[in-house]
Amino acid sequence: MDSLPFSKAIATLAILVMLSMGSSNAQLSTDFYSKSCPHLFSTVKPVVQSAINKEARIGASILRLFFHDCFVNGCDGSLLLDDTSSFTGEKNAAPNRNSARGFEVIDNIKSAVEKACPGVVSCADVLAIAARDSTVILGGPQWNVKLGRRDARTASQAAANNSIPPPTSNLNQLISRFNALGLSTRDMVALSGSHTIGQARCTNFRARIYNETTIDSSLAQTRRSNCPRTSGSGDNNLAPLDLQTPTRFENNYYKNLVNRRGLLHSDQQLFNGGSTDSIVRTYSYNENTFRSDFVAGMIKMGDIRPLTGSRGEIRKNCRRIN
Repeated sequence: MDSLPFSKAIATLAILVMLSMGSSNAQLSTDFYSKSCPHLFSTVKPVVQSAINKEARIGASILRLFFHDCFVNGCDGSLLLDDTSSFTGEKNAAPNRNSARGFEVIDNIKSAVEKACPGVVSCADVLAIAARDSTVILGGPQWNVKLGRRDARTASQAAANNSIPPPTSNLNQLISRFNALGLSTRDMVALSGSHTIGQARCTNFRARIYNETTIDSSLAQTRRSNCPRTSGSGDNNLAPLDLQTPTRFENNYYKNLVNRRGLLHSDQQLFNGGSTDSIVRTYSYNENTFRSDFVAGMIKMGDIRPLTGSRGEIRKNCRRIN
């Protein structure tokens, strides 16, 4: 008879253990700063809007920063750390060198947030909000950002080199890389739709426009005019990932893929006779499905290995640890 209270105690303990095991993501919430920094969102958005007004491309650059932060040991602001004589960060890793940009905008947002709520909001969360605001300002979907991340005190150039899928990736490599982070194949295709905005460097699409047959010939001809065949010549010359509307967030990216007009090799891999063709085709004619799947993917990506509780810190300056 006495075993019943004991059984209840064991069951309660088991529930507590399970709750604690899943607590890192459970601590992220959309209202995390509702009391500690109630005007956070209205502080961030005007700074993002001002930056995009000056240069529309910067919105895509900020969204890319969030991807590149989350893909390397989770969404922890590690990408924002500068190199020093005694510290090697991620900014000079191959996927980021000469291409990651928008750090000054994050600095400006952080300064504004620090004035409103000193020492409260992490750089990792500032970047997450800025990525959402950039998407919305450029015509993309709205969503409630989960918050409560803390900032890493470390960074890993090696992890950045190995974790971020290069533009030479094939479909299986893309699926594998996203799956390793808990993102499904459908998430991968939806999140790739961020390439509906922004620009790419010649060095990242040179091989495609000169050597591949899965590209629309008129697109290849157009891109060759600003991207010489010889490596080292014009490497940083830019071209829009979406020829029609490079500063407008919609589903043209998928329409381009169906017509073999993906600029990067990794883009066209999504529609090349493989398992993701049907998803691309769906997004190409149903923009609402793309938008809702993109939101779901962004929220899942934002949940990757956050530092919460007492782990990490709240940086005062996003470029260096406290």
